[in-house]
Amino acid sequence: MRANRILAAAALIVLIIVLAYGVKLAYSPKAETLQGQIEAREYNISSKVPGRIEQVMVRRGDQVNAGDLLYSISSPELDAKLMQAEGGRLAADALKQEADAGARKQQIMAAKEQWMKAKAANALAKTTFERIENLYKGGVLARQKRDEAYTQWQAANYTQQAAFAMYQMAQEGARSETKVAAAGKAQMAQGAVNEVTAVLKDSQMRSNVAGEVTEVLLHQGELAPSGFPVVSVTDMNDAWAVLQVREDLLHRFKKGEVIKLTVPALDQKLDFKVTYISVMGNFATWRATESGHDFDMRTFEVELTPVKPIAGLRVGMSVLLPL
Repeated sequence: MRANRILAAAALIVLIIVLAYGVKLAYSPKAETLQGQIEAREYNISSKVPGRIEQVMVRRGDQVNAGDLLYSISSPELDAKLMQAEGGRLAADALKQEADAGARKQQIMAAKEQWMKAKAANALAKTTFERIENLYKGGVLARQKRDEAYTQWQAANYTQQAAFAMYQMAQEGARSETKVAAAGKAQMAQGAVNEVTAVLKDSQMRSNVAGEVTEVLLHQGELAPSGFPVVSVTDMNDAWAVLQVREDLLHRFKKGEVIKLTVPALDQKLDFKVTYISVMGNFATWRATESGHDFDMRTFEVELTPVKPIAGLRVGMSVLLPL
């Protein structure tokens, strides 16, 4: 009996100790841990050119450098437009050259010959008139004949002047306004070629950053609409951690401060610098009953960037910060 009483007393003492420890744990403040995740800059590579995917040069997981060719698009319509634009440029250039060069040698020679012919005819008409004038004054011919000869002489004189003006025009070439207009048309045609060439260049899509291919949404033979992201590239060199911080804990974070965060996936504690603190609380809240305060608590987004590059870091990895 005595032994049973001792055992019962011991059991009671142990139970009291356990209950006391439980009460202590229940009323002791619990250590808080903030949990966030890793994010990184993602680039969606798309083209302004709609068409059929001709070839995709990458797969998910491939490492690419800036300038590497990712995919190409085939667009027969653009090829036809380029041919039209180049044809228009050739025609405009030819008109400009014609305006700059002026009349051909043969045209100038022909105009000169016409002027010389009109000059000779004018000289003959003048001589004829003078002879008839003398005969008219001697009373041999009627005034009608004299007037006809005079009219023919004047007509020949005007014909000579017109022929000489045509000869001068042939020598001078096109007017300055015509040359300017031809130069403008040539420039417009070259602009049309440049425009189509620039669009065609956008059918050969290259990566603008170094990173890892995370998505390939379309493949060879599929139609790609204009602006549709075909390949996504993530730059892990531009990664950061994001924490959602309750407002009563926000005072623990100062911009520029270096904080150690635990990355469970890498089993490491790493240095991160606070680079951004949201100026506006979002609409997610902790209710008063959840936060232990007598008022609702808003959250603020805090971003932290690694102080040094971290090998093996991936988007979505958790980061922990004991408080």
